Amino acid sequence: MPQLELAPEVLDDFDRFFNHIARYDPQSAPERIGAIVQALQVLTHSPLIGRPARGGLRELVIGHGTRGYVALYRFVPPLDTAFVLAIRHQSEAGFSHP
Repeated sequence: MPQLELAPEVLDDFDRFFNHIARYDPQSAPERIGAIVQALQVLTHSPLIGRPARGGLRELVIGHGTRGYVALYRFVPPLDTAFVLAIRHQSEAGFSHP
């Protein structure tokens, strides 16, 4: 079964989301971050589920609308590991760090 690893920068992404959500809907912030983390677990069963992106990376679409996010990751078959490199809200223009 593939492993899942989060790059340290992903924690910065979570902080950014949490701070934004906390300003507008503080009660939902922990639940929404938890939903993102739970959605990433699909990569431990289907690491190639995300759409192909530049440079051999993949994008996993999580949720939709105001609760929609995109996770940028790379699956490395010899290590049987999906490395999540960045997460952004779907309305953001791009990833702050790949």
